[in-house]
Amino acid sequence: MKNPVIIKSYKNGISVYLDEEMDFDQILEAAGEKFRESAKFFGDTKVAVSFEGRALTAREENLLVDAISQNSQLHVICVVGKDEGRQNRFNETIEAFERFFPKGEAGGRFYRGSLTNGQILETEGSIVIIGNVEAGCTVMATKDIIVLGGLYGSAFAGSDGLPDHFIAALEMTPAKLKIGDFKYKAKEKNRWFGKAKKGQAQIAVCRDGEIQMQALTNELLNELPY
Repeated sequence: MKNPVIIKSYKNGISVYLDEEMDFDQILEAAGEKFRESAKFFGDTKVAVSFEGRALTAREENLLVDAISQNSQLHVICVVGKDEGRQNRFNETIEAFERFFPKGEAGGRFYRGSLTNGQILETEGSIVIIGNVEAGCTVMATKDIIVLGGLYGSAFAGSDGLPDHFIAALEMTPAKLKIGDFKYKAKEKNRWFGKAKKGQAQIAVCRDGEIQMQALTNELLNELPY
């Protein structure tokens, strides 16, 4: 019988190859056993993960990530989609994580999944949302907000009242934004919408007494206060 779960390790990431025909519950059990057996090899580290070989629902992806976390010391940063630049995506994800939450930073939290149906997410410190913030939903953090998806609802960063925080998203078309005590004005909203190229990550920061939107680049990240 062929192995239902095969793990291939990359620098900063792991690809998990899953049998296409086996029942998912059996796949889930096999994945837990495989990572339990490999726990010492992988050790305690942060990784991005890709799942290959079969189509998965969001619920199935979440169950597999939970199985990895429960049976090893791996910290799954995000699930990477299948593409030719997989290794680059692994590296970019871990690099972004290290930039946003330098070693020793205890205030960073992750939320895996999209906010839908008017959900409100509020947290101390910084938050990374691996999913979308849909229209009608709100995310609030005392520090920074990073959305690894689309920000279509509302985001309020710097609820500690300080302006030296930021809001970043892979696709930025928010209903409302607030950083510290600064809110964007209606005329700013019209200027932002449609300005960014599809798939271009953007970041909102406070400068010169107002919230400004810019393309998210390495140069800009180096200027951010941490």
